[in-house]
This record gives sequence, structure tokens and C-alpha cells, in this order.
Amino acid sequence: MAYNRDNIQKVKELLNARRSDAVSTSMRRKAEMEARIPGYAELENALAGTGARIMQAAFSHTLDDATVAAIREDNRRLREQKGALLQRYGYPADYTDIHYTCEACSDTGYRGIEMCVCMRRELIQAGVESAGLASLIKTQSFETFSLDFYENHDRIIMENNVRRLRQFADTFSADTSESWLFAGATGLGKTHLSTAVAGVVISRGFDVIYDSVQEILAVYEEDRFSHGEGTQHQRGRTVESLLECDLLIMDDLGTELTNQFTVSSLYSMINTRINRGKSTIINTNLTQSEIRSRYTDRIASRLFGEYKPLLFKGVDVRAQKLRK
Repeated sequence: MAYNRDNIQKVKELLNARRSDAVSTSMRRKAEMEARIPGYAELENALAGTGARIMQAAFSHTLDDATVAAIREDNRRLREQKGALLQRYGYPADYTDIHYTCEACSDTGYRGIEMCVCMRRELIQAGVESAGLASLIKTQSFETFSLDFYENHDRIIMENNVRRLRQFADTFSADTSESWLFAGATGLGKTHLSTAVAGVVISRGFDVIYDSVQEILAVYEEDRFSHGEGTQHQRGRTVESLLECDLLIMDDLGTELTNQFTVSSLYSMINTRINRGKSTIINTNLTQSEIRSRYTDRIASRLFGEYKPLLFKGVDVRAQKLRK
């Protein structure tokens, strides 16, 4: 899996903090019980002794199986005594144990050499947040996309769109270089299906950025004023992150202020990602003729020559939902 390196570091720090908190809580509770319950400290010391003997046995070739079994039985008996003592004073039997958030990996993130499911889950969530999809992804997926709002030939077109995009998302890889141009009037599902694609691709471990054209151009604007020194946008974006992420999704092409700088920035981003073999999805309400008149021939030729067009047809779904 090609998880974002910054997200991996972030998740490792989160798991380390959880593990540290669990150990600290256990130590604090043990000190509390030693002060409150007569005989508790002696049981803890005895358990520490059997724990050390088990570790010694594990690394020693001189101890036989019977001796190891006897040590383990002593440890089990002492733990039972400790639990009974805690319960006698009104505490849960496991009150002073270390309670990890994930008992499967003890909050290390790994089970042996395999990544634990808890770490994968946190990496997916970190990917959602860094992609800019924290709110959208909760409600916009392939499963929640309804074709009931499309009729006749429009429904056939949209069924085909969903099928193609689902296949694209399910088979996405680091070598994927397919780019898509979603075109159609407002309220026809471009954002919903873009989010659905992003959710699947993120869950499979790839680095996704989803943002409006305005916000993406703001990154280029800040980079220009910083003289290319890699200044980070308020959302944590840099020009290089836009160029290098596995999948870039640009929403609302055509709503940005169009001038020489924005057109030049758009061309640079589109062309560089094509040259690097990076996949991009662009959403727009503009028609083909509007794109040609609004942007340079260089941008139009890249969009119509290198991107797969996907036409969205139907009657404004948002308006239909409001009427209901």
C-alpha cells in the first residue's frame, strides 16, 4: 500500500500516545492501590517476579517445559489473587491492567510484521482528512448514490458512469494514469461520484487530494508570493503535493477567476501531472465550447485529448430532493 508518509507518521504518533497513556494509567492505578489496599504491593512484586522468570525461560534453552508450565501457573494464580483482592475493595479485577485501545496489537500498529487493522483504519481516516473529505465522505459513496432520480436514456448513461468509476476505483494503482473530465449541469452527481471514487481509493491506501479549483489555485498563488520556497497553504497543501499525490480531484472548474496567472497555473498542473503519469479527475459545469473559449488551446487540447470524458445527464437531483 502506498500510504502517505505524513499520514503514517501522524498515525504512529497517535498510536504511541495511546500506548503511553495506557501504560501511564496502569502505573498510576497500581500506585493508588498499593496505597489503599493492604497486601496489594506484595502481590504486584510477586507477579513481577514470575514475569521475569517467564521472560528468562523464553530466552533460555536450559529450562524444560514442565518448569515453564509451573511458572505460568504461578503467574495465573497470583493474577487471580490480585483480581479477587481488587474486587473485595470494590474495583474491577482488571483495574490495574494495561488497557490498550487495540488489544490485538497493544497499540503498536503491527501484529508481527503485518499492519494491524487498527492502524489501517486510522490511516484511512487520516487520508480522508488530508484529502479534504471529512464531511462529504460520510454521506457520499457508491452505496448511497441513487439512480432513482434519473429516467430513460439518462439513467442508462448514469448506470454506465457508476459502473466505469467503480471499476476505476477498485482497480486503482500507483501506475494508474487515467484522468477523467466529469461534465454536466449542476446537481447531477459529479461531486457525489468524485467523493465515492476518492473514498474507495483512500481505503486502498493511496494518497488523494480533493479540493475546489479556487483552493488549488490559492496554493499556486501563495507559492508565487513565497518565490517557490514551498510555502504550505492553510489546508496543508503545497504545489508539489498537488503534483505528486496519487489522485487529484478538482471540483468546479470554471467558477474560478480567470486571468493569465490562473490559466498558466492550471496548464502547469494539468500538463505536469500528465507527464508524471498521475491520475486526475476534473469536475465542471462548462460545455466543451465554453471550455475552449474560456481557456487556452493548450488546456483544451489536454482535457479533450488526454482525459476520458464522462457526461452527466438528468434533472437536478438536489432540486428533486428538495421538492420531495
